[in-house]
Amino acid sequence: MQILPPALTDLIEAFGLLPGVGPRTAERYAYYLARHTSDAPHKLADALEHLQGGIGYCRKTFALVRAGQELSDLYTDPRRDKTTVAVVAEPFDLVALEKTGQFHGTYHVLGGLVSPIDGIGPEQLHIDELVARIDEDKVEEIILATNASVEGESTALYIQQQIGDRDVKISRLARGLSVGVDLEYADQITLGRALEGRQTL
Repeated sequence: MQILPPALTDLIEAFGLLPGVGPRTAERYAYYLARHTSDAPHKLADALEHLQGGIGYCRKTFALVRAGQELSDLYTDPRRDKTTVAVVAEPFDLVALEKTGQFHGTYHVLGGLVSPIDGIGPEQLHIDELVARIDEDKVEEIILATNASVEGESTALYIQQQIGDRDVKISRLARGLSVGVDLEYADQITLGRALEGRQTL
């Protein structure tokens, strides 16, 4: 005996495939769409239908772009400084940096982080392309904006090794303690970076 209609259980299962969406959240999403007579379900279905065919990757920065677009607007904009490149793990890390309004260089999206436990090696990331960009665009500074995690740190170290003795400044985003965080709850990497980046008062 079925408790729920197959159409609803299929939708719950589909939402459950998304990262960070547990069974209860999947049920709430599905039930919301089922009980609302607005055009929200149609908008969602339409957006999902056009997702795969509507996006592509910049051939230079590997940022997300419209399908058919070769280069990202953030790369071709003449106001952007091509000699400064912020290296991020995923496309949405770029979005976070852009929201600050304080970075005017260009980006390079790695497509992940080195993580042997997940079967991701350096050869699966866009590191060779980054090294090629340093020479092609006469890059003066690389800002390693990867996560403050073991994977982020090891990826940053690997990139430094690949850059070698090229005449380019390599910097790392400052790390530190968030406002309101007690020392006893800070992880070792964050605390270590906070010590390294300490400032004179």
